[in-house]
Amino acid sequence: MKYIVQKKPLNYDGSQLQSLFAYKNFGLKGDSIIVFRGSCRVELNEMVDMEDVLAQDWIYSKDMLHFIVEHFEMDLEKTIIRQRLLIATIKEKLEELGVTTLRRSGDDLYEADRKLSVSISTLSPVSTLIHCGLNVSNEGTPVPTIGLENVHVHDVLSLGESVARHYCDEVLSMRLARCKVRGVQ
Repeated sequence: MKYIVQKKPLNYDGSQLQSLFAYKNFGLKGDSIIVFRGSCRVELNEMVDMEDVLAQDWIYSKDMLHFIVEHFEMDLEKTIIRQRLLIATIKEKLEELGVTTLRRSGDDLYEADRKLSVSISTLSPVSTLIHCGLNVSNEGTPVPTIGLENVHVHDVLSLGESVARHYCDEVLSMRLARCKVRGVQ
């Protein structure tokens, strides 16, 4: 599994959550994670989470750290487990930076009742996909949020790279763990 940290800002509108996004835009073929920073505005027509669509919710943040993960397997449940691994990895990396006030609930991170993250997993015709966004700023968000600025994380892309590297290492470690055990009767 490979990752790229895109230094140039890239805004997220939901259309980036598509198969082969990393390959088409960055030449990265295979299982991958793309890290970038930019605004986020996902309208109802691009929403993947039907619960949000039915509630007429939309997503907005003027500045987010984004992760788009693609795995070339067709197991959505496994991808949801990986999504939670990604969220746990983010929490762990933030704790290493001294941020100890966050809690994970399912596939999101919170400080009290304020959300730090948005996250979704889905299936494409050839792969499974994860998008996770962390608010950098919480200015103008439609729900109570907290941003990385509020918890004094300023080197946002370095955090993103650390998360991506750790996530890739975890995925490799899990794959290798399959290769060291013998079957039982």
